[in-house]
Amino acid sequence: MNNKDRDSIDFGKTDIPQLFAKLFVPTLMGLIFSAFYNIADGVIVGHGVGSNALAAVNIAAPIFLISSSFSLMFASGVSIVGAVHLSQGNTKAACINTTQALTVPLLAMLALVAVMQFGARELCFLFGGSELLYPYVSDYLHWLGLYPIFQLIMIEGSFVLRLDGSPNYAMMVNVVPSLLNVFLDWWLVYRQDWGIAGAAFATNFSAGFGTVMVLVYLLFFSKKIHLYKPKFSATALRLTARNTAYMAKLGFPTFIGEGAITCMIIAGNYMFMRTLGEDGVAAFGTCCYLFPLVFMFANAIAQSQLPIVSYNYGLGDKKRVRSAFKFAVVLAACCGALMTILGIVASKPLVSLFISTGTNAFRIGAEGFPYFALSFVLFSFNMVVIGFWQSVERVAESVFFMLLRGLVFLVPVFVWLPSVMGVSGLWLAVPLSEVLTCMVIVFVTIRQRRKIYLD
Repeated sequence: MNNKDRDSIDFGKTDIPQLFAKLFVPTLMGLIFSAFYNIADGVIVGHGVGSNALAAVNIAAPIFLISSSFSLMFASGVSIVGAVHLSQGNTKAACINTTQALTVPLLAMLALVAVMQFGARELCFLFGGSELLYPYVSDYLHWLGLYPIFQLIMIEGSFVLRLDGSPNYAMMVNVVPSLLNVFLDWWLVYRQDWGIAGAAFATNFSAGFGTVMVLVYLLFFSKKIHLYKPKFSATALRLTARNTAYMAKLGFPTFIGEGAITCMIIAGNYMFMRTLGEDGVAAFGTCCYLFPLVFMFANAIAQSQLPIVSYNYGLGDKKRVRSAFKFAVVLAACCGALMTILGIVASKPLVSLFISTGTNAFRIGAEGFPYFALSFVLFSFNMVVIGFWQSVERVAESVFFMLLRGLVFLVPVFVWLPSVMGVSGLWLAVPLSEVLTCMVIVFVTIRQRRKIYLD
């Protein structure tokens, strides 16, 4: 971790494609390995414990998303604020904001841990579960332990490390714990016969290891951004509350975006359970395990453009803002199209990763996944454009777009479309909501292009 890494990343002068190359690949690899937390649980639980356990993990999945959405909200906010401060030479303010973003949200994560430990039954049925699935859900949530706290530090730490000029170390913060999680999943489920509890413990322990990696970097190896000792005077607490609220405001669209995936999972669980029973939920669960990979590609592009756009927006450099936006959109469209094609062509092998072939759950998933995969290309486009609006501090528009795709369009379509098209409508609900959202985003972006440096 030498100073050459920091010097090689100049958000204000380096060519945009070169900046994306330096940020996107490490960010993507880190996020993909981060997604392996859930994917490893799904593959090993599905084959090592059974389809009911797989369905139970999908029922518990909103906990992961609630935790990650809250973490990403502050991570995005501190990344935007930090990039603007650094562009103006105010390193101290960037460090103070980083400390606040890492410490204040811990209180909310502690509350979530308490809910997981003492409210497993209520959470199971709230997220679309059944009496048959409850014992699995309860064991899984109990053994997750302090995972939400560890996830908060890992996610925010990854953003801060990239801003500090260490994208490769930020990648390793996700890669190393993910590989550790895969090994522990295999060892505890297959060798030690811990069942679903083993998968949860593996996730919890691995995230704790990643948290240590983040804290060691910030305490001993950071280049510009480091942790400040908190102050507890009345003035300091007032400023902390103000700064934290502002970072939450800037990152709120990201919170809504993650919340949209939570809504998708909960609405899908209810509709698939009502229409196709536990096998339907297990089949839908394969989509929920694979969808984070699509999300990670789109999110990696959005995260890579965020410091570039925010930094140059802070400088008032319209040309570089436009260039970064165009590059990000083209990259998102290409990646999304490739993933849609892969989802259609390789639906059976992908579903078989989680569910044994020959089962009813496998048949349902293999038939429906190609329909669901149609959403990937538009989802990628929508996420990157929304991320751009967020990067130029247009929070209201970003929140509006996220609400459209995550709630306003998605839930009614999930309820209405199956009544018109049957089971196919269940799988096409998400693609249709992305189409409707894309139409609105394109219209508003064209109308407002002069105000967001795209004219």
